[in-house]
Amino acid sequence: MGVLIKPLVTEKVSAMNESGKYGFEVSRDANKVQIKAEVEKTYGVTVESVNTMVQAGKSKSRYTKSGVIEGRKPAVKKAIVKVAEGDIIDFYSGI
Repeated sequence: MGVLIKPLVTEKVSAMNESGKYGFEVSRDANKVQIKAEVEKTYGVTVESVNTMVQAGKSKSRYTKSGVIEGRKPAVKKAIVKVAEGDIIDFYSGI
């Protein structure tokens, strides 16, 4: 499995794209050096910095005819990558 799972295309992250920052969902065991190398190799840009965060999993429950169903969403690791000025990442080029 690769380091990068998928790009984050949310309203909040898209607002950061103007300042050269892009968001990715990454593997839980990936470190900043691996994330930097993978983004540079995949998108052909120069990465200046990488910030990571782990979003904790949440408990979920819903009421059904057969009773309450309880479960848990998994924890997710995210990375915010700042690229060099003049470099851009286009997520929509292959559509």
